[in-house]
Amino acid sequence: PLGSDRGTRDPVRIHTPSSGHGRTRLAMSTQPREPTSHVPAFDPETRVADAIRDAIARAFEIENADPIVGPARNPKFGDFQSNAAMPLGKRLGKNPREGATAIVEHTDLGDLAEPLTEASIAGPGFINITLKPDALSGLLDALDTPDLGLPAPSAPETVVVDVCGVNLAKQMHVGHLRSNVIGDAIARTFERFGHNAIRQNHVGDWGLPIAMVTRKVKLEAEAGRLDLDALDLATLNRLYKNAQLECAADRRGRAAVRKFDLGPKAAAELEEQVASAEDELAAAKQTLVKLQGHDPEVEAVWRRIERTTMEVCLAVCARLNTRVTDEASAGESSYAGELAGLVEDLETRGIAEESDGALVVRVEGIKEPCLIRKGDGGFLYATTDLAAIRRRVEQLGGERLVYCVDARQGLHFRQVFGAAHKAGYTALPNGGTATLEHAAFGTVLGEDGKPFKTRSGENVTLDSLLDEAVNRAESAIRERVGDGATERDVRTNAEAIGIAAIKYADLQTERSKDYVFSFDRMVSFEGNTGPYLLYARARINSMFEKAAARGIDVGAAESAPLQIEADEEKSLALLLLRTPRVSRGVAESLEPHRLCAHLYDLAVAFSRFYDKCPVVGADDDATRLSRLRLAGLTRRVLTDGLETLGLPLVERM
Repeated sequence: PLGSDRGTRDPVRIHTPSSGHGRTRLAMSTQPREPTSHVPAFDPETRVADAIRDAIARAFEIENADPIVGPARNPKFGDFQSNAAMPLGKRLGKNPREGATAIVEHTDLGDLAEPLTEASIAGPGFINITLKPDALSGLLDALDTPDLGLPAPSAPETVVVDVCGVNLAKQMHVGHLRSNVIGDAIARTFERFGHNAIRQNHVGDWGLPIAMVTRKVKLEAEAGRLDLDALDLATLNRLYKNAQLECAADRRGRAAVRKFDLGPKAAAELEEQVASAEDELAAAKQTLVKLQGHDPEVEAVWRRIERTTMEVCLAVCARLNTRVTDEASAGESSYAGELAGLVEDLETRGIAEESDGALVVRVEGIKEPCLIRKGDGGFLYATTDLAAIRRRVEQLGGERLVYCVDARQGLHFRQVFGAAHKAGYTALPNGGTATLEHAAFGTVLGEDGKPFKTRSGENVTLDSLLDEAVNRAESAIRERVGDGATERDVRTNAEAIGIAAIKYADLQTERSKDYVFSFDRMVSFEGNTGPYLLYARARINSMFEKAAARGIDVGAAESAPLQIEADEEKSLALLLLRTPRVSRGVAESLEPHRLCAHLYDLAVAFSRFYDKCPVVGADDDATRLSRLRLAGLTRRVLTDGLETLGLPLVERM
């Protein structure tokens, strides 16, 4: 029925593509897919791989071979290593070392690396590549620009991201965390690339369940037990549950009483319960008819429920630092007037057909058809989602539609996407086809391995989850600083660190997988956590403050010549240069955990650089300014990445 949680519909089997990325993707656009095109390769590994691939093509006339390039296993032999000669030798029936010799002879690395020779080949055919001393400095110079290697696309796309998905009269719970956090991070990624990202909070505000609670609230107000002007979400949530119970007829219980002849008293009680529930349900259906007919009294109560719910929802989204606004919210009610016309359109054009009294759209490759109208004439989730796709493409101009919804909805979205494509609702004005993608996510589990709930079995409210994270962050801060910070600083930092901890723990897990929720791990200032990344950035701030306090011209570091000499400097530089490639991968795969992993590696590399390479206390001015510039570039990349993920920042920790 319309009105139940979008993220917690009846469980279905998830269908994922062969790539294993946990997303359903249909109807690819015919447009060039930026941001992967026309972007310079800053990452030396990418450029080396391209050069080896080209050499294989010239030497053996094999196109697009895997160059198998990665960091050298032993740094004393070089910076990178290609193992392509081994599988090529087996494929061509050649000695791998002979194959390596041919690759070396045809490889042109230009100014990037030292020329390859027979001495570059080791063992059975490993090819070692050593970067030229000035190569990293030159690449970092090119990266150190306002766009950090991610220039704006020549033709920005409009990307519509389905995010959040709350229901009226119900509190946001832990099940809403992932759709909010992951969906917003995906939208931010596209915004970072210069695309137009439009968020759509698909609100469950229509249908019989909403009519049930609307009637319940109206009756309570008319009886004087409820002040509509003082209505809060906790009360609404309670009344929602009561209304559901009152409309639930225990027909199984009645059948059991009859079957086992449990006596007249039990029979009378069950008969009364079923009759009462049926009466309540009939009254709720009448309320739904009035709501659909815009009865002034019923609609006034419904709008009060909507206002109460959305005020809390948007406040929680703001606290989570997600860009979900009232303007970005579109209730199922907003599509209600379009559903009959949509179904008529599909039936008239022969897209939909009758099946056992219902109306369905058959989708190629899927056994179960997409049901768009029930036998009693009622519409379903799929009907509303088809109307949403049509609006998002035709009115919002969406060229790429991303649905960040629970993985259990995989079959539903395959059906809806296929039906939308078959109906032509994904057609773009330029003759292309909009991309439809289900960015499916797994479940948040408790430490018992079951869906995360309270001890009483209730869903954990999102607000209480955030409160606990912030309180734990505050305790950790007080243990570290004692009386060395103001109360305001402690509370401000605790809020940012607690929210960052929750969000990062969610984002750093591969999207399609479940993960175990652990406050102790999330709020830790060590390891792969949000607080650790915030600390790495704050540590760089402290470095610059210390340098300025000693009279060092930190502004001069912005244009200082880079000297990448120490191993720790080189490791940090290589990670910095990998950033554009990682960011492009996130935009293509819709997997923010890739950026999380990269930022963590960057923070770890900076920590090693900080420990081994004196910056403020460097031996000479040139080294000091070079290292300050390297640190400053690291801070910019960290800041950019954390903001793309939607993590709140702190300047000092």
